[in-house]
Amino acid sequence: MMLHMFMFLIGFGLAVSGGVSIIAYMNFLPAGITWVEYFIFIKSRVECYFLPLGFLIMAFVIYRFPNHS
Repeated sequence: MMLHMFMFLIGFGLAVSGGVSIIAYMNFLPAGITWVEYFIFIKSRVECYFLPLGFLIMAFVIYRFPNHS
């Protein structure tokens, strides 16, 4: 049970850090880059992939190990 909670919290932390990175990089938009350039830029940043990876880990823990108590 503790391992499942730990895995869930790891996924949550990754999702938060990835989401914060994506939002922080939105500060480039007022500097004059377009939305297409923005998406190309965040596609090349590793920390932006933490958001979907965190969601996948959380979904795996929730659906693979449901609480039966």
